Amino acid sequence: MKILVVDDDPLVRAGLRMILGGAGDLDVVGEAGSGTDVPALVARLRPDVVLMDLHMPGVDGLTATERLRAVPNAPEVLVLTAFEADGHVRRALRAGAGGFLLKDTPPAEIVAAVRRVAAGEPVLSPEVTRRLIGIVTDGAPTDKRGEARKRLGALNTRETEVAIEVGRGSSNAEIAAALHLSVPTVKTHVSAALSKLDLNNRVQLALLVHDAGLAD
Repeated sequence: MKILVVDDDPLVRAGLRMILGGAGDLDVVGEAGSGTDVPALVARLRPDVVLMDLHMPGVDGLTATERLRAVPNAPEVLVLTAFEADGHVRRALRAGAGGFLLKDTPPAEIVAAVRRVAAGEPVLSPEVTRRLIGIVTDGAPTDKRGEARKRLGALNTRETEVAIEVGRGSSNAEIAAALHLSVPTVKTHVSAALSKLDLNNRVQLALLVHDAGLAD
C-alpha cells in the first residue's frame, strides 16, 4: 500500500516514514509540508492513503482533505490531530476522512490504523468512536435530528439496523454477531447504506446516526 505523509514538521514526517517503512506492506511514496502540494502529489503518486496533519501553513489539512475527498477515486485520508481540536475533528470527519490518529499514538497502532483505513474501515476503536463522536456532534438540535432521521428513512430495516451499529462503533464482525448475519452481508448492507445516503465512509454514517439520536 502506498502512503503519502503530509505534515509541516520534518521530524514528524521522518518519524512516520521510519514507522511505516518498517512494515513490509506499506510504502511511503512521498511527503509534503503543506496541503498546497497534495493534489499534484496525489495525481502523480496515486497513494492509497494520505496521512494528513491538520495545522499547516498555506492550505491546512482540513481544506486539503475537503478538496481531496471531493474528487472521484480519491485516496483514503487519515488525519493526525489532538483531542482539543474538537471542531476541526468534526469538519475533517464530515469532509470524508476515514478517521484520525493522535500524534502520540504508539507506532504499532499507527501501522494498524493505516492498514484499516486502506481497507475502508474506520481507524477508531468502538470506545474512541463513542467518545469522539460524542464530542464532535455536540448534541444535535431538534431540527438537525429530524433532518438526519429523514435521511436515514431512505434505508430499509436491515440497513438501518446495521447503520445504528456502525454509529455505536461496532466492527463488521461485531455487527454480524449482534444481528446474526455474515460479515460479507454486513459489508453489503454498509455499502448499500453509504450509496443511498451519498456518504464517503463509515465515519460519516456514524455521525449521521448520532445526529439522528439513534446510537444510544
